[in-house]
Amino acid sequence: MEIFKDILKFSVGDIIDVILVALLLYYVYKLVKGTVAINIFLGIIIIYLVWKLTDFLNMELLTGIFGGFMKVGIIALIVVFQPEIRKFLLMVGSANFNRRRKFLKQLKFLKTETKDETDINAIISACNKMSMSKTGVLIVFERNNSLDFLLESGDEMNITVTQPIIESIFFKNSPLHDGAIIVNNNIVKATRVILPVNNEKNIPQRFGLRHRAAIGVTEKTDALALVVSEETGLLSYFKDGRFVSFEDTNQLNSIIKEDLS
Repeated sequence: MEIFKDILKFSVGDIIDVILVALLLYYVYKLVKGTVAINIFLGIIIIYLVWKLTDFLNMELLTGIFGGFMKVGIIALIVVFQPEIRKFLLMVGSANFNRRRKFLKQLKFLKTETKDETDINAIISACNKMSMSKTGVLIVFERNNSLDFLLESGDEMNITVTQPIIESIFFKNSPLHDGAIIVNNNIVKATRVILPVNNEKNIPQRFGLRHRAAIGVTEKTDALALVVSEETGLLSYFKDGRFVSFEDTNQLNSIIKEDLS
């Protein structure tokens, strides 16, 4: 009878609480899935469940040990999961910002939205030309998350995007060709930028350092990345740390424009 009484006491607030916890665990799992951190995450879940079990069974000594670990261990967890925590906060912030942008787009009388004017046609044309000569290319498109923290690793610029400019930057004998360029609103903000590289072993063998750097920056921020392989000349597009497939450059053009809008 006590169980039925507890069930009857289950309020709407409790249901919302359970749903929010489930969503939180889902997004945390989504962030660490496929990484080494997944093992640590599962270990924490197991320790937490054991802690609650020992508390339920009134095993005071074990409850105290596990409880102390959970309280003190939170500092260690922040250090261990620093990249994942940062990505989670960026994801939450970007999601809220994107919802706000979509809402403002519906209110046509509010002119607070600025359109990205990047010349995607010129960039893709340059990439197509460089792919034929197997010239390595790494272009990062800045969106909501600021990439200013990466600028100091390269050379800050303020150059309008054109096809000749892109080709000259990545020309093999150019002093600016090594590293990535950051583009925002049709301006090359920086060249020779060093990006965080993804070191996961589950990345396909055909992806080189440029591809790993593209995966790394699009994992940690909401940026987009275009890569031309120096080995194969193939053009690749990355978003949210994943390779985005496309049939031809016309479709790629449309995808990038949509992602930047």
